[in-house]
Amino acid sequence: MIILGLDPGLGTTGWGLIRADGNRLSHLANGQIRTDPSMQLPRRLSHLFGALGEVIRTERPESAAAEEVLGNSNAQSTLKLGQARGVVLLAAATAGLAIGEYHPSIVKKAVVGTGGADKRQIQAMVGHLLPGVKLAGPDAADALAVAITHAHHLASAHARARRTGVGA
Repeated sequence: MIILGLDPGLGTTGWGLIRADGNRLSHLANGQIRTDPSMQLPRRLSHLFGALGEVIRTERPESAAAEEVLGNSNAQSTLKLGQARGVVLLAAATAGLAIGEYHPSIVKKAVVGTGGADKRQIQAMVGHLLPGVKLAGPDAADALAVAITHAHHLASAHARARRTGVGA
């Protein structure tokens, strides 16, 4: 299964593609979509939607996963991040992809082993789990971590379904 991981952001949205074959993971591609801060918000969101749509059309993932938004003390920044996340979810849903959503602490725990990991630790573990990966940047690394988390959750759900016969 090809999984698209997404780390939404208005300034930079990271994306990463992995192939999951059981517990074996391999890196396919990663990148970052940047928007111009001098553009009006609707144009930035439109650019994000179009660029992500092109990634989806080109790479043809079978599933997607996005990181959930963490609120911060600046309500305006949180709102803009939420709008960018909405566009990311819309682009994936428009392409017909099933979308998993994960809190940042779940992603960190799945990839590093602790929910309090920092970006450096995430990048190191992504490099370990996907040998030879060349990261386009920290947001792409976070997106790959989201994809890895989704792959683990899907594999666990399939194993449970096989054991219990529910959902198989």
